[in-house]
Amino acid sequence: MARLIGINHVALEVGDLDAALAFYGRLVEFEPRGRIGDHMAFLDAGDQFIALSAPRTGPPDDARHFGLVVDDREAVRAALDGLEAEVLPGRGLSFRDPWGNHVQVVEYGDIQFTKAPEVLQGMGAQDLAKSDAAQRELRDKGLAG
Repeated sequence: MARLIGINHVALEVGDLDAALAFYGRLVEFEPRGRIGDHMAFLDAGDQFIALSAPRTGPPDDARHFGLVVDDREAVRAALDGLEAEVLPGRGLSFRDPWGNHVQVVEYGDIQFTKAPEVLQGMGAQDLAKSDAAQRELRDKGLAG
């Protein structure tokens, strides 16, 4: 049986590709990976990516979501203030983008998800560190020294 190692990409359906690129561009910094006309755009996240596709069909499914790993969750919270997004109640930070996609925002230092040092270096994020709690979780699973 195959073992889950991580997320390669997440695909979101949006109503307007240019508006989605502008929305996410005001929320977080990213490098565009490429674009296929007005149908798809790809946002690089180091060794992973987000695919945006248009047009969206059907209503959003409340159970579907993805976790966006960032270096500063509070900066995202502040950026959401001026954007057309619904910040959802609850622990942490979750929101719906203008097309109904549910996004959870987690800070790299607070979670088990770990990038290899050379990937962090390539992203210019080599100074990111894990919290004591995240390091403990990694040690408890035998994933850190």
